[in-house]
Amino acid sequence: MNLPSTLQQLGWQAFFQQQLNLQEYENSVIARVIAHHRNGYELMTVDGPCRLMASPDLPQITIGDWLLLDTEGCFIRLLTRKSLFKRKAAGSQLAEQLIAANVDTLVIVSSLNHDFNSSRIERYLALAHDAGAEPLLVLTKMDLCSDVDTFLQQVRQLDPMLMVEVVNALDTSCSRSLQQWCKSGSTLAVVGSSGVGKSTLVNALTGNAEQKTAAIRNDDSKGRHTTTARSMHFIPAGAVVIDTPGMRELQLIDCEDGIRRTFADIDTLATQCRFSDCQHHAEPGCAVQQAIAQGELDARRLTNYQKLNTEQARNAISIQERRAQERQFTRMVKSVKSLKTKKCID
Repeated sequence: MNLPSTLQQLGWQAFFQQQLNLQEYENSVIARVIAHHRNGYELMTVDGPCRLMASPDLPQITIGDWLLLDTEGCFIRLLTRKSLFKRKAAGSQLAEQLIAANVDTLVIVSSLNHDFNSSRIERYLALAHDAGAEPLLVLTKMDLCSDVDTFLQQVRQLDPMLMVEVVNALDTSCSRSLQQWCKSGSTLAVVGSSGVGKSTLVNALTGNAEQKTAAIRNDDSKGRHTTTARSMHFIPAGAVVIDTPGMRELQLIDCEDGIRRTFADIDTLATQCRFSDCQHHAEPGCAVQQAIAQGELDARRLTNYQKLNTEQARNAISIQERRAQERQFTRMVKSVKSLKTKKCID
């Protein structure tokens, strides 16, 4: 691993500097979370790596966070985040899972094969827009694709202004096309399905082979989980890149603004509907359905827009209800303990 020697090479920016007073800056240790394990966190400082043990007293921390420590390595506080990626925890668990914090560019990786999925890309775009990061779509395996333009046409239908790079991640020269996003002080997070070439891309950017890679299945282009945990790497140019495992399930939570920005075309059309509460199904005077009938809007796009809105609202309400139940249970336990203490005193 290329170890950073300055705070800027760790991804430090003015946004974080402004949160410290002079005494904190001179007498505290500034550390960034580079990995998260069950028993604690791996941190990186300008003096090298260190660890912070997990504790119920700590706030919820994720990779990319900036922490302030005292000279003994004890936790002082978590700095305010510039951006935060989160999702509903996989499976039936009603919980919010933090993915990464303080990311400037979300690199959405998709292969130019069976893996390419417009609806999945829209899901990642909503995640990026909601977090406040700049999305960059990287289409990999160009050396194995004979019709790149067809895929690019599909991308333009999602967002004609979306930044897109087409690369062969196995060719180390591909990192040159991504250099404008790898400036010193910037942080990138790489996301996408298993087998799309995320780890290969990270290896190309860092100039080494830290991340394990594996071939995909030829029949359906499905990949294998070679990256099993989120990890942070340092690019020679001074940027930071976070590699993430392939996500089989990425359920959005409390992401209404991100969805609205991702589907800005539908949002604009909706203002032209006859009824302000139009659901864009079969209502008369629906501008969205009219755009679909005229071939100006893909029906799939509307379906995904409605699906993501329903999903994020349902997950947000479910988690809020669970939190309310936990708070009620906590109050009940405290009340019972208080009564027992009072009886003992009496």
